[in-house]
Amino acid sequence: MNQIAYETIAEVYDASVMTVLVAALRGYGFHPLERDDGRVFGVPGLNGRRGIPVEVPATEAADARVLARALLADMERSR
Repeated sequence: MNQIAYETIAEVYDASVMTVLVAALRGYGFHPLERDDGRVFGVPGLNGRRGIPVEVPATEAADARVLARALLADMERSR
C-alpha cells in the first residue's frame, strides 16, 4: 500500500484562518490534509505554541508553500 508523505507548509494560530487557507489551497488544486480534531475557532493562539500545521503532499509542498505565504500575507494586510 502506498503511503503519501505530507509536508508542513505553514503554521497558523487561528483555526478559522486554517480553514480558509485549506479551502483556498483546494481551490487552486492542491490537496491539503484536513484534520478535525476539536480545534477552537475564533480564538487565536489557543491551539498550541507552534500553531496549527497546514500540510500537503510532499510533491506539492514547494508550490503550495509559495501560495500559502501569499494568501496569509493578504489576510494579514486586510485585518
